[in-house]
Amino acid sequence: MATLSLTVNSGDPPLGALLAVEHVKDDVSISVEEGKENILHVSENVIFTDVNSILRYLARVATTAGLYGSNLMEHTEIDHWLEFSATKLSSCDSFTSGINELNHCLSLRTYLVGNSLSLADLCVWATLKGNAAWQEQLKQKKAPVHVKRWFGFLEAQQAFQSVGTKWDVSTTKARVASEKKQDVGKFVELPGAEMGKVTVRFPPEASGYLHIGHAKAALLNQHYQVNFKGKLIMRFDDTNPEKEKEDFEKVILEDVAMLHIKPDQFTYTSDHFETIMKYAEKLIQEGKAYVDDTPAEQMKAEREQRIESKHRKNPIEKNLQMWEEMKKGSQFGQSCCLRAKIDMSSNNGCMRDPTLYRCKIQPHPRTGNKYNVYPTYDFACPIVDSIEGVTHALRTTEYHDRDEQFYWIIEALGIRKPYIWEYSRLNLNNTVLSKRKLTWFVNEGLVDGWDDPRFPTVRGVLRRGMTVEGLKQFIAAQGSSRSVVNMEWDKIWAFNKKLRALCKKVIDPVAPRYVALLKKEVIPVNVPEAQEEMKEVAKHPKNPEVGLKPVWYSPKVFIEGADAETFSEGEMVTFINWGNLNITKIYKNADGKIISLDAKLNLENKDYKKTTKITWLAETTHAFPIPVICVTYEHLITKPVLGKDEDFKQYVNKNSKHEELMLGDPCLKDLKKGDIIQLQRRGFFICDQPYEPVSPYSCKEAPCVLIYIPDGHTREMPTSGSKEKTKVEATKNETSAPFKERPTPSLNNNCATSEDSLVLYNRVAVQGDVVRELKAKKAPKEDIDAAVKQLLSLKAEYKEKTGQEYKPGNPPAEIGQNISSNSSASILESKSLYDEVAAQGEVVRKLKAEKAPKAKINEAVECLLSLKAQYKEKTGKEYIPGQPPLSQSSNSSPTRNSEPAGLETPEAKILFDKVASQGEVVRKLKTEKAPKDQVDIAVQELLQLKAQYKSLIGVEYKPVSATGAEDK
Repeated sequence: MATLSLTVNSGDPPLGALLAVEHVKDDVSISVEEGKENILHVSENVIFTDVNSILRYLARVATTAGLYGSNLMEHTEIDHWLEFSATKLSSCDSFTSGINELNHCLSLRTYLVGNSLSLADLCVWATLKGNAAWQEQLKQKKAPVHVKRWFGFLEAQQAFQSVGTKWDVSTTKARVASEKKQDVGKFVELPGAEMGKVTVRFPPEASGYLHIGHAKAALLNQHYQVNFKGKLIMRFDDTNPEKEKEDFEKVILEDVAMLHIKPDQFTYTSDHFETIMKYAEKLIQEGKAYVDDTPAEQMKAEREQRIESKHRKNPIEKNLQMWEEMKKGSQFGQSCCLRAKIDMSSNNGCMRDPTLYRCKIQPHPRTGNKYNVYPTYDFACPIVDSIEGVTHALRTTEYHDRDEQFYWIIEALGIRKPYIWEYSRLNLNNTVLSKRKLTWFVNEGLVDGWDDPRFPTVRGVLRRGMTVEGLKQFIAAQGSSRSVVNMEWDKIWAFNKKLRALCKKVIDPVAPRYVALLKKEVIPVNVPEAQEEMKEVAKHPKNPEVGLKPVWYSPKVFIEGADAETFSEGEMVTFINWGNLNITKIYKNADGKIISLDAKLNLENKDYKKTTKITWLAETTHAFPIPVICVTYEHLITKPVLGKDEDFKQYVNKNSKHEELMLGDPCLKDLKKGDIIQLQRRGFFICDQPYEPVSPYSCKEAPCVLIYIPDGHTREMPTSGSKEKTKVEATKNETSAPFKERPTPSLNNNCATSEDSLVLYNRVAVQGDVVRELKAKKAPKEDIDAAVKQLLSLKAEYKEKTGQEYKPGNPPAEIGQNISSNSSASILESKSLYDEVAAQGEVVRKLKAEKAPKAKINEAVECLLSLKAQYKEKTGKEYIPGQPPLSQSSNSSPTRNSEPAGLETPEAKILFDKVASQGEVVRKLKTEKAPKDQVDIAVQELLQLKAQYKSLIGVEYKPVSATGAEDK
């Protein structure tokens, strides 16, 4: 094995890696030298810069040292401690809990893993050695006893003394470097990247506003620019004059500035039009490109059928003549395009003579009418990347098929070759990122504009309360992974609220607290002994730096009706920022609705542990409550994940904006646009429109408009009552809600009972799967115990219902015997035909995915159309995927008149998610052209899950919301 080389930054040495070198130097030839960065050089093309990666590599090449454990369990434990050292022990927020956890683990151990020294010991010891908090604990003799013993034991060993003596450790630098690493998430190292020599680019098209998908691309490029001390080029891809708008260029530059991204150079693809055109003519002259006037639809069909164009073998002279016609923009030239001559028989459609140039008689924003031909993005991109010195072109995985074409163009022209690095695009549930689709929302007036808070644009999410830092860190945390996943918006909002950047949260500790009451439910409370006065209290109870605010007190205050409904006479209630008050009298109208209350001050009583905490506002002429409109938004798209061929317009949520008129804290009149606050017991809000006093022109005041900022939690923040009362109410609601609006079942009682038994049987089966899955994943004991408890409860309920023990594979008698035999036969026949259509549809899709011969595809399509015609004749309806006849027709099955039992149960949701997830697996395998046996196994598992789902809730699986309600 060749000699390895470890370069060490003497100002911030990687102690863990240096300790590993000391322990493997007898087995591995490795040199250590000082430099500016911490890098392990394995070969010319392979380097490691992450300390944990260096540790793992050294341990794996020096197996006799045994630093990576002796079995899989020890491997896993070591990985845990490596991550632990880089997270808990390296963050000032979690250091205390981390050191206590470490102390507990070392209480009966000499080493962290197994009975000998491992990477876990090296890495954790090195982290503590460079940690200021740990050094302070040692100095003050407050270090946990077991950690102190373990640390001293290792420090006394020769290898640790050697490293500690030779390399000075700056605790401050070590801590800052560690936290900076956490700040940017996990990124894959760029192959062949050299410090100071990396050049990346961000090439948006000036045809719309930047959305967070673009933001991910921009921030990934910026990450590599900063970390390799390289260069970031921002290039406007203006190859299509039809789409380019100068207004959007300004907008995009502003969006980039909002993200705090500072490119080193600004360019346009149009800067290189002359050069690109010369390269195109070079390809023509070398016989590597030809001009084609085949109509677009015919050309598309020929590509699909791998048929060569009639012009493919034209002589070079004719191609040049036709090219001149294109450049002139003549009538004939406009019917032509320039195509690369690559391989029409290739399995990669992008290699079947792609278009390089097309004719467009339209002025360009920058070049005017100088050109009548414009290059395609696929042709211009590799040329401009090469010319501008781009070393690494970052692209999403959806461009993977075009990589081969990218490199062909580079090689055909003989120009410098950039390296393509792929990462996954950002997919968010209930969201469309297509500019065309977003433009439709704007044009239809369904949103306020491109900065609408429901839009995924950079401006939209910032207007809704996303902080720039929160957005940057969410995207940075995704790193440069290639794994394609669909993410919930909850995650990005949770980052915004809870993210710690260098030990400072983004929103929570700096947002001042205010009060707002729902105006239509305000109830007066009379407190005769109270004095009308003002006191200053902290805007934030835990952060005095936020400042003070005035709070007015008076003999009459207002509270919300929802709070009043929880009170009883004689109860003691805590009025926040005032103290305890006793409710002496509750007044109700004839309908039993509370109209007012009397209360008595009990401020001497400081016991707030078991009291109901409420918000309130005083009635005083010195500070009137101001009108406030609180706005909350829902998703614009009701379906989490849209299928490739699904029309997004069918899933538009036209009631996604909700407004509530509130009585607001008088202090809210001072808010400015963009201020972030917390309305107590309601959540965080951003000021979208400041309050304006009465206008002399309209004689009206303009309310303060506040937009609710999601915090990543699916549960709502309590708005009334104590914790105990809220919990009781929630339990009542959960118990009654699923059945509250269900219509009466149309079957007789016996049938209904039988149906209940079958549903209960399936719930037991699914809950059993849940328990097994938790155990297999080695979930926390409390989670497993809770699942087992629920399983036993379901089994007991099943026994009580049926009079027999639950036995796997022995379900209760089937239901539905009241349905007539003729009707049943008709349903079964329609269902069978539906399944045949679905199966044939799969056959057609599979043939197309495999690029089968056109004749074979046509035959399969004809069969599919014939089956669809039979289905329509039989049922009187068009075939619709996901809507089998049994679940469509209320006449076909009496049970359809009532909502399927079990549809809203946790078991149904879990199984629904399993089916959806397995469907994604199947689609991904097909997209990646995986081996047939892998696809077949995945499809088989999908069908089994669908069968379980149908058995559990009584209807076919449809791509619907997890609550069981069909997406409309």
